[in-house]
Amino acid sequence: MQNVVLIVHLLLALTLIGVVLVQRSEGGGLGIGGGDGSPQAGRPPLTAMAKLTWGLAIAFIATSLALTVIAAQQSASVSVLDRLGVPTPSSSSVPALPTTDSLLPPPAADDTLAPPAAD
Repeated sequence: MQNVVLIVHLLLALTLIGVVLVQRSEGGGLGIGGGDGSPQAGRPPLTAMAKLTWGLAIAFIATSLALTVIAAQQSASVSVLDRLGVPTPSSSSVPALPTTDSLLPPPAADDTLAPPAAD
């Protein structure tokens, strides 16, 4: 099922790219293309190409959501590493933590790399 939805999703993506590239520019954000530039020009009615673009975009989003739901259902409680057969590290290979005394800084008398005290 996931493969079928994925193939439909890819076909929708390619078709949507093609339909968008075929459309004529109407003077959008880059200032390229037609349009008279007057603020009272109004919005032109939707053409068949614009309706097709909207339909493909809605179908693309629907297949995206369907793929997300399918993937979430398949990833129940099994790890990816479990499915690949990679052995998990055992607890005996984990190094022991040092004692808390070794994490403290050395006393001032033992610190030979410290700068001399200011007089």
